[in-house]
Amino acid sequence: MKDIIVTENLRYSYISDEDKRELALDGISLSIEEGSFVAVLGHNGSGKSTFAKHLNAILLPEGGKVYVAGMDTHDENLTIEIRRQVGMVFQNPDNQMVANVVEEDVAFGPENLGVEPSEIRRRVDEALKLVGMYEYRTHAPHLLSGGQKQRIAIAGIIAMRPRCIVLDEPTAMLDPVGREEVIKTIRELNRNQGITVVLITHHMKETIDADRVIIMEDGRIVADGRPSEVFARVEEIKAVGLDVPDTTELIYELNREGFNLPLEALSVEECAEVIYAVLS
Repeated sequence: MKDIIVTENLRYSYISDEDKRELALDGISLSIEEGSFVAVLGHNGSGKSTFAKHLNAILLPEGGKVYVAGMDTHDENLTIEIRRQVGMVFQNPDNQMVANVVEEDVAFGPENLGVEPSEIRRRVDEALKLVGMYEYRTHAPHLLSGGQKQRIAIAGIIAMRPRCIVLDEPTAMLDPVGREEVIKTIRELNRNQGITVVLITHHMKETIDADRVIIMEDGRIVADGRPSEVFARVEEIKAVGLDVPDTTELIYELNREGFNLPLEALSVEECAEVIYAVLS
């Protein structure tokens, strides 16, 4: 598979309250394969949201380069096309709602792209079905739950037919049920539709099924690999202020008591199996 996003020595800084430049991204170089599911983890201030906003030219590099489907984000003539390729979903779904009816909200993006009305109708219906919200198409968005609103926001992005969706902590304001609804939707879009997913989060459980986990600290990448590989580095992850999945934590503590269990067992089923195998 080819790469849809490439960053080369990406650097970016903000002006602090004391009028000083504070480095938010410090030389990020990576590539994201089309069709993959990549989770980016880090505590507040690690640079993960700043990184996300560079992936569809909301922010532009202060140093280095970002390429989306081969297009340089610094080229203003390509900004619209870059945002066609990479859609963004943010923390608060209310901030992305622009209409009083669900289907009109989902249609907003394609309308702005100049899509023909008959094609808009088809895209809206298809997008709502993909996120499991078709039966709510004539409802008022403000009457929906947080998880349902976020799924509508995702549908609005899907209707614009992006190749990649970047989700910046989309479950941060949701309860556990809402979080599960949204993560299930993301997984299905990636697996069934081949949409590249970049998920920015601090919830470890949301990353277990990702193809790749990237951990950021102080604007740098400190770990990058398959979830089972990254989360096995328990001490390193804890050192940057993050926790590991509950299953990894359980196995880690058992190993400290003398067991010899594989830290790569991430799912509840895998964890149960390795513990049962030892105890039996």
